[in-house]
Amino acid sequence: MAIQPDTKDWTWVLERACDECGFDPAVHPPESIAQQHREDFPRWRSVLNRADVRERPDESTWSALEYAAHVRDVYVLFTERTRLMLTQEDPVFADWDQDRTADEKNYPGEDPAGVSRDLVAAGEDYAVLLDSVSDWNRQGRRSNGSRFTIGTLAQYGLHDVVHHLHDVRG
Repeated sequence: MAIQPDTKDWTWVLERACDECGFDPAVHPPESIAQQHREDFPRWRSVLNRADVRERPDESTWSALEYAAHVRDVYVLFTERTRLMLTQEDPVFADWDQDRTADEKNYPGEDPAGVSRDLVAAGEDYAVLLDSVSDWNRQGRRSNGSRFTIGTLAQYGLHDVVHHLHDVRG
């Protein structure tokens, strides 16, 4: 069975803890999120140094390398969206198809060392941007109408990273 596209609406993780990974938004105020990302970088480096980094646990689940490449691209996306919220009034975010991105970038064929380097660089860029935020209440929205503040977007993004660390036992 091939990997099925993820079509779930994960915005509920802003309201309650995630049963799968344990992430609780109440424990992560927006001001703490940049540091939490920095604390997770070594865990990603460790995951990407595994001998089995390219192996899928089953044919319908990404490998650790694919999850890490996705997280790298999530950091880039959330940096872009946060910049929009800082510079525009109530921007609408362009749609992003994570599965198409994985195919287009050939996540399974990427170099683990390069993904490690780029994940940390993209994550640090995002963390630096979060460190500069003074108004966590600026808003933006998805094309489907889901609304975020910079603070809730940061929490939502942190869940993505934490959840995927859980997925890869990082």
